Amino acid sequence: MSAVALALAGRREARSAAAPLNAVSHWYWGPRALWRQGVDGKHTLAGYATHHGASVFWAALFAALLERRPALNTPQPLVYASAATAAVACFVDFQLTPKRLTPGFEHRLSRPALAATYLAFAAGLALGALATSPHRPHHPAARNGRPPTPLRQASPDE
Repeated sequence: MSAVALALAGRREARSAAAPLNAVSHWYWGPRALWRQGVDGKHTLAGYATHHGASVFWAALFAALLERRPALNTPQPLVYASAATAAVACFVDFQLTPKRLTPGFEHRLSRPALAATYLAFAAGLALGALATSPHRPHHPAARNGRPPTPLRQASPDE
């Protein structure tokens, strides 16, 4: 969802849906990537792969948090946790990361567009967690209010 938000903001603000994703590849291709407009394999694919990899990293941390704190697996706490995860990612991206490794799209987009990107990321985390949560009423593991059963029963020897 954050990549879609980047593309929409790029089309609106940089006159190129690819520009923000191209900018992400600056860590590899150098500062010229920050200003690349069109779609190309070199910049767009590298930028998307980098952005996707970072998103998966944060999503894995978010999933670990949800696993350790089952109380967060209900809608309202889950939304708060996803917003907090996106806020931490934003802080790390722009305050703790060396300039050479920042996302890069901050050079092409306004602050409101950046905020919308991180909000879209939070929404993606929350929607993904809600869709896969065993605590959802329609999830097969939530039948009769019972907790999920393991896929494989442990043998007595284990």
